[in-house]
Amino acid sequence: MIEIRHPRASDFALIRQLLIDANLPVDDFTPEHLAFIASDDEQPFAAIGCERMGDTWLLRSLVVAEEHRSRGLGARLVAALEADAREQRVGEIWLLTIDADGFFGSLGYRRRERDEAPEAIRGTAEFAELCPASAVLMSRPLD
Repeated sequence: MIEIRHPRASDFALIRQLLIDANLPVDDFTPEHLAFIASDDEQPFAAIGCERMGDTWLLRSLVVAEEHRSRGLGARLVAALEADAREQRVGEIWLLTIDADGFFGSLGYRRRERDEAPEAIRGTAEFAELCPASAVLMSRPLD
């Protein structure tokens, strides 16, 4: 059975390697960025992270190991992050993506112009340095 849970300190190295294998940025990724893990028998194989900035969050590093893709895990992890954000009264979640805009669009995220990003998002390393200018900026207000 697949469990969606909060990460443990011991999960970080494996998730960091999953991010590297998926060519996702890890230069500034810390254990504090990890939000939820998908695991089976305690072995994590998918994760979602975020950078929390008051009532605006930057979704970071949604990753699912290749052999576990196409099973709805990405959507489950996004839903877990959104539920957590609602509990903490977050107004909006933002993200940058190179090639997953279709996936996030199907979950209610919409494309935004880079100059629409709040100052807190523009000040992150992911926005300013790690993601190329061609990355698609998206957001979703939370009800």
